[in-house]
Amino acid sequence: MIKLLRYLRRKETIMAVLCILLVLGQVYFDLLLPDFMSDLTMLINTPGSEMADIWSTGLQMLCCTLAGTFLCILSGYLAARVAAGFSHAVRSKLFGHVLNFGKQEMQQFSVPSLVNRTTNDITQIQMFVSMGLTVLVRAPVMAIWAVCKILGKSWELSVVTAVVAIFLITASIIIVLIALPRFKLVQKLNDQINRVTRENLTGINVVHAFNAEDYQNEKFEGPNHQMMKTQMKNQRLFAILMPMMGLGMNGLSLCIYWLGALLLNNIPLTNFPGRLTMFSDIVVFSTYAGFVILSFMLLIMVFVMFPGAQVSAGRINEVLNTHANIKEGDKTQGSETGTVEFRNVSFSYPGTSEKQLSNISFKVNKGETIAFIGATGSGKTTLVSLIARLYDATAGTVLIDGVNVKKYTFDSLYNRIGFITQKAILFSGSINDNIRFGESTTAFTDDVVDEALDIAQATEFVQKQKLGKDHHIAQGGKNVSGGQKQRLSIARALARHPEILVFDDSFSALDYRTDAALRAALAENLEGTTCVIVAQRISTIRNADKIVVLEGGKAVGIGTHQELMASCDVYREIAMSQLSEDELADKEV
Repeated sequence: MIKLLRYLRRKETIMAVLCILLVLGQVYFDLLLPDFMSDLTMLINTPGSEMADIWSTGLQMLCCTLAGTFLCILSGYLAARVAAGFSHAVRSKLFGHVLNFGKQEMQQFSVPSLVNRTTNDITQIQMFVSMGLTVLVRAPVMAIWAVCKILGKSWELSVVTAVVAIFLITASIIIVLIALPRFKLVQKLNDQINRVTRENLTGINVVHAFNAEDYQNEKFEGPNHQMMKTQMKNQRLFAILMPMMGLGMNGLSLCIYWLGALLLNNIPLTNFPGRLTMFSDIVVFSTYAGFVILSFMLLIMVFVMFPGAQVSAGRINEVLNTHANIKEGDKTQGSETGTVEFRNVSFSYPGTSEKQLSNISFKVNKGETIAFIGATGSGKTTLVSLIARLYDATAGTVLIDGVNVKKYTFDSLYNRIGFITQKAILFSGSINDNIRFGESTTAFTDDVVDEALDIAQATEFVQKQKLGKDHHIAQGGKNVSGGQKQRLSIARALARHPEILVFDDSFSALDYRTDAALRAALAENLEGTTCVIVAQRISTIRNADKIVVLEGGKAVGIGTHQELMASCDVYREIAMSQLSEDELADKEV
């Protein structure tokens, strides 16, 4: 928790200090009341007391009460502002930090877990800070101040108060220590529930199609039932605290008045001033003792929230302390333009010894097209991921424009590349918003957007929409087809006018006619742009300048379509499985 305080901004720090001062002022006014009560008791029971003195003392009590109330409201408001500002700063820091994560870090923390940490965990901390900022200051100061006030009154009554206080403190600490591991378990179970829920909602059509509702319910019910049991254990545990506090307060009051009665009885009836002083001390002592117990009750409220907040803070720090393995370089310029080169590149996923890519070497020059083909799992997507530094090569060198990709600044690298992912991703907003997404060295004018849509074969689809380019895209592009998503994703990359276009199996959802039209438009309009294509169809890549055939992470063939048909058995087998003899004989498909 303390580690997170470094994200407390100056504004919130000043308000926190002011809040603490206001709380101290509130405690001061609250603890003045018993003294006025003692004075008022003495005045009322002393013959000959002036009514003006009684009214004056009562008025001072009223002023102290109003002042304490005003300071309580003001400190509560400031505490809420500090908590909200602090949570905003931590949430922004956490979100920005996660945006720098690569694939490796995203695999370490699941998406549902990161969402839970960004929302629920920070909310837990916000509630704790809001209450703790006032209570954690007020309760100890009030307890210590009240104890100092009563120490000189009666040692007998002081001993009783100390015994009750020690009992309550011990019981509270034991309960918190028992509850802390359970709160950690609750957070983990919450992540599991979020994971199952997200998985189920994402694939709900598949669940319905396979009548898997019962199966999914069972998957959900496991962590859900375990969470219920864990929370019930915690609730039963904390349910003991408040009755315990009530018992302590009522028992202390009974003991004080019982002992007070005995002490009062020992004073002779003839000693009226002494009996009056003792009675006044009993009233004051009872009030101050109530303040002591109230302090512990307030602390218990914080202690109830502390385990959850502590666990949440640990989970947030875990993310913030995880740094991306992919580090930014300082290069902004290359010695070449539009070139991609692999020099003896090998790659293994973190934590595995199996090579996904082994000793891959090739070079593609500006304006050329290089394509990758192979069976599922042959390493095609992994290979192009190295170009965009979604992963870093474990051996060898990947170069863009003659410079190792590891040496580029992120902005310089990504401004050179237009990356179309295997799974088309759209964001909520209009078509225009999605095409103009991100930053670019080229201005996103209307002409640029229209040209990108036209090349991507998306113009017809967009024009059919009632609002055209202002047509709303739902989250994840759920209101458009797979082919439309792919075309819009391609248009988004084209609008940036990058040096290098990377198509990671980005034509798979397109029909053959649209595929052919798109390839023709790319060839016609993108002269000078280097294209890197991953594809399953021979027809998509047969006209590429270079085709790399992958099998088991190794390049088993590099050349043109005609060269590979003559020299590479793997490529020839793929081609013959997809195309007829007549199609294979044609130069273009």
